[in-house]
Amino acid sequence: MARIKELDNIVTLADQMQTEEGPVVLINLFTVDAKDKEALLKAWAHDADFMKSQPGYISTQLHQGIGGSSTFVNYAIWQDVQTFRHAFTNPEFQRRIADYPDSAVARPHLVRKLAVENHCVA
Repeated sequence: MARIKELDNIVTLADQMQTEEGPVVLINLFTVDAKDKEALLKAWAHDADFMKSQPGYISTQLHQGIGGSSTFVNYAIWQDVQTFRHAFTNPEFQRRIADYPDSAVARPHLVRKLAVENHCVA
């Protein structure tokens, strides 16, 4: 089962799930022992199948660090906090968390897009 740690030391995921904003993006940083990479991928795919069927789900992607890294980043877009909260607290989803390998650590956090343009300097 994955251990959940906060990505932000000030605002917890539980705090965030009490808000009413949207759309939101779930950023979930996973770390896992190298030997458990395949087990993490299998558990994540099982979770993703469930989330894709939930109201308010828009999309998700999983990225892996390069160079042999065992760090993964899940990026999932939700209609709003309320629909994410409903899916995340669903007993079926909570049961699926047990499928993650014991070495897995998840650091979920909700973010929103800012209305600020990004200017790159070359």
